[in-house]
Amino acid sequence: MARARHGDQQAWDALVDRYSSLIWWICRRYRLADAEAADVSHSVWLHLVDHLDRVRDPAALSSWLASATLGECSRILREIPDEGAAAAEQELLLAERHAALFEAYADLPPGDQRLIALLTAVPREPYAKISAALGIPVSSIAPSRRRCLARLRRHPAIAAMITADEATGV
Repeated sequence: MARARHGDQQAWDALVDRYSSLIWWICRRYRLADAEAADVSHSVWLHLVDHLDRVRDPAALSSWLASATLGECSRILREIPDEGAAAAEQELLLAERHAALFEAYADLPPGDQRLIALLTAVPREPYAKISAALGIPVSSIAPSRRRCLARLRRHPAIAAMITADEATGV
């Protein structure tokens, strides 16, 4: 982010590469047409250019982008009459939660990411298969899972979401 702030095109391209899928995913959750999603994406990136100096914590960037995307999607939906506005608002909240989880998961060490991926696979894998895949004892899986989940809860994006939920009673 610091390099992008100072005009480094490669740094900016890296940010766009890393977070474009998040922006498009949120647009898709709103069921925006391609043209509307492209407008939202362009608006969000232009908004970031104007406010990049205000995003101090790189860990907060995905949350900032998700929030800006949600706002742009909401603006677009207000301009387009739709009977599903309440459903769209719920989708927006869900998208914000997924963005925070995506960011926190991406910041986990690769081994923790792999453990979480195996534990959440559908259909669920037995611990014996997870043990073999990771090369760890079956008895280590549950404690490792607890440590991974604790790391996720401490991540700034998740911690902020938990705090907001507690404040609103969700």
